[in-house]
This record gives sequence, structure tokens and C-alpha cells, in this order.
Amino acid sequence: MVHFGLALIVLRGLSAAGLLPEPARSVLVATDVALVEPAPSPTPTPSATPVTSRQEQGREGAAARKAKATQVVAPKPRLPVSSPVNAAPAASTGNDTRSGASAAGDATGGGSAGAGTGSGGTGNGAGGRYVATRPVKVAGDITSARDYPREGRDGRIGRSVVILLTVGTDGRVAGCRVYRPSGDPSADAITCKLATDRFRFRPALDQNGVPVEATFGWEQRWFAP
Repeated sequence: MVHFGLALIVLRGLSAAGLLPEPARSVLVATDVALVEPAPSPTPTPSATPVTSRQEQGREGAAARKAKATQVVAPKPRLPVSSPVNAAPAASTGNDTRSGASAAGDATGGGSAGAGTGSGGTGNGAGGRYVATRPVKVAGDITSARDYPREGRDGRIGRSVVILLTVGTDGRVAGCRVYRPSGDPSADAITCKLATDRFRFRPALDQNGVPVEATFGWEQRWFAP
């Protein structure tokens, strides 16, 4: 490179003095460019970080310093309270009196047992009495052809009347009323009278087997003789 540079300087001087022909001068002028070789790239160096195994990479770090909680003291209330409590000026655990270990006294629930027995008096009501068994008809009957008057017989044939009977504790009918009339008021009234006089029942019983008053329904039909 040094020799090439010296030769280039000599040629430029000769060209400037007119000692070189024109073709050579033009060529030398065109080569007025500094040729510099590129610097070689640096050789990569190995990483300074050592390669460790997975087991070494997964190890826990060093333990940190233990934290210590800061004690907090409640500030004094701005407004006065009716029953002030003497609180400690610094954080503390309190004493056994304030921790619920005080002796029994007024309004603590530590009073002696009362003298009452706690058992109420006995009542005289029925206590939810209800009819367990209905009345059962055991005697009495009405004959549609014989017990009703002959007049109006043709109008009654094929009809019926429903009556409700009140059966007492003695098994007799204590009352009667027409529930579904037949259209013949005189025949309905005769049915109630005959049922009251003739029908006998085994009275209804409550859950304790005691006779009670109950209602019994009866349908009287009229047929052709």
C-alpha cells in the first residue's frame, strides 16, 4: 500500500508537468479515489455468564428480613362519651377485667335461678277436636209409593230431593234442611219430616273415640209404584 501511494504521487507530479500523454492522464485522474480496506470484524467472545443446570437455576433465593407490625394506638375521641372507658395510652393486651372475666353482677346474666317452675296451667278446650268417623245410618226408611200423597205422584216420578241431616251424639236427627230441592215443596217438606222421625244413626266419633255432632246427606228418589 505504501509503494502504491508513492507511485500515485509520482504519476500525479508527471501529469501536472505535462510529461505524460493525454490518455494516461485521463486514466490517472479517474483513479483519484482513496482505497481503504474494511476493518476485520471482531471475533465473538464467549458469554461471561456461566451456564448452570436447571436444578441450580430453580433454587430459592436468600431469605429477606422479617417484617415487624407497627403497634397502633386509637386516638382519643373528639366527642365525650356517657360512660368513658380508661384506655391505655399505648397499645396493650388489656387486663382480665376488660377481657370479660369480671365477676357476676348487675346486668351480667349471672343471677341466681328463679323460683318459677315454667309450666303453664292446663286448658279446658277441645284441643283441635275433629270428626274421625262419619255418622252411619242403622235404621229407618222411606217408601216413595206409600209415604207420599197420591196427588202429584205423576209429577214426582223420576225426580229426587237431597236433604242434610244433623245427627246428634245420641244417634237421632236433631235438624234437617233441603240442600237440593226437587221442584215439589210439599214433597221436600214430607221427606225432612219422615227422615227426622224414622232415621237412626251410629253417631260420629272424634279422634279420641268420643261421639260428636255431625252432618249426614240423604237423597230421596221417587219411582213409579
